[in-house]
Amino acid sequence: MESQLQSGKQWLEQLLDFMGLAAQVTTEGFETVTTDLKSNWLNIDGSNFTPEQKQQLIGNKGESIDAIQYLANTILNLNADPETQNSFVIELDGYRVKRNQELAALTQEAIDRVRETGQEVEIPSLSSAERKQIHSLLENVEDLMTESRGQEPDRRLIVRLQQP
Repeated sequence: MESQLQSGKQWLEQLLDFMGLAAQVTTEGFETVTTDLKSNWLNIDGSNFTPEQKQQLIGNKGESIDAIQYLANTILNLNADPETQNSFVIELDGYRVKRNQELAALTQEAIDRVRETGQEVEIPSLSSAERKQIHSLLENVEDLMTESRGQEPDRRLIVRLQQP
């Protein structure tokens, strides 16, 4: 796993270099904020970036950083056996930590509302990675279930009571 983590660090530093945004990437310090214990965090040191460069890398609603993360997970697991594949989380300027906190709050609000009213609750404006994260968070909650409805870019996550 350590060699794949180092490969991820090198790959991301090269990508940033190609983009004209040279930066160091660190690989430690984020284990406690992810819900997936198999995730490897690649933290981009954006201390030399302008606010505009940071915003460009994160993108509108995280679209750019999600795309970079998708590429990292695809490329870095390309020739790996399914048992040795790892998940990578790309972090910049605390974006993922903050977004994970927001998602946890949204999820808890949806849980509370569904249990209180018995009605399904829709959580709009999530990326596919965020929908997957919430699906995973709630898959072992016995009285609730989740599903995605709609077509991209208007796909929504639905939380509802489990059918008897």
